[in-house]
Amino acid sequence: MKNILVIGGAGYIGSHTVKMLAQKGYNPVVFDNLSKGHREAVANYPFELGDLGDKARLAEVFKKHQIDAVMHFAAFIEVGESVKEPSKYYHNNVAKVLNLLDAMVEHGIKYFVFSSTAATFGEPVKEKIDETHPQNPINPYGNTKLMVEKMLADFDTAYGLKATALRYFNASGADDSGDIGESHTPETHLIPIVLQAAAGKRPCIKMFGNDYPTPDGTCIRDYVHVNDLARAHILALEKMFKDNVSERFNLGSGNGFSVAELVKEAKRITGVDFKVEVAPRRAGDPAVLVADSAKAQKVLGWKPEYNLTRIIETAWNWEQHRKF
Repeated sequence: MKNILVIGGAGYIGSHTVKMLAQKGYNPVVFDNLSKGHREAVANYPFELGDLGDKARLAEVFKKHQIDAVMHFAAFIEVGESVKEPSKYYHNNVAKVLNLLDAMVEHGIKYFVFSSTAATFGEPVKEKIDETHPQNPINPYGNTKLMVEKMLADFDTAYGLKATALRYFNASGADDSGDIGESHTPETHLIPIVLQAAAGKRPCIKMFGNDYPTPDGTCIRDYVHVNDLARAHILALEKMFKDNVSERFNLGSGNGFSVAELVKEAKRITGVDFKVEVAPRRAGDPAVLVADSAKAQKVLGWKPEYNLTRIIETAWNWEQHRKF
């Protein structure tokens, strides 16, 4: 039974991955400072309170649990905030990851799965974004993730640390059990915001722009279920254990849905005709962002199992019965 240290494991994607790791016979150990995560989300698993800035604490955890591999889910992710407070993002998303990588090298831990993002690509130059797409981030958040990807390549060359970066698009949905789901403060993701409006927790939702060059004028995005992402992380880990190689994969459904289409489906599923207001476009919002995940399907055997309807249904179930 391999011991997997899950940094930020009490957060949204981290907690779903922790649950799936345990189901698949691994021993997940959660390492989290709880600045964004929820202890309740991982109450049944070994938990270590700590911050990546504390190398002594990392050393304690590595020794105590005989860690075989590390997964990282501890980035700050709010694009707008990253523009206003870049120092906060470079410190947490880059400097602290460097601290972690140094500690891994020091303790002989050779395998790392990194949650990256489609934000490393910036403005799309082709219809579907594959791994060969140019990486030109347009905000500090995307810059921080790309910097780590570059660090990982250098650490592989110099120290033999194998890493897989998973660049995913719009993480969404909740576990089918309803025990864990999306819970950010503040919430910036579209699906939970829409469902909070349906639940009466928001007076309305704002649709930013209805004049894009798309069929209905609203932005098109690629939504991928959190459990599909968790499965991809585990497949990537197993690929590294087996072949001792570093990789990069884009993860998405390969299907784009407009904001208007998503809102319409959410109204159908919830049975609530919540209020929608059209607001001005947001700076830096491309008209279309859709993943080409052919490489992940070919190399990892990964394929999304949840469609948009199931994504919204699981998120709605969580929103109605959320525990934290």
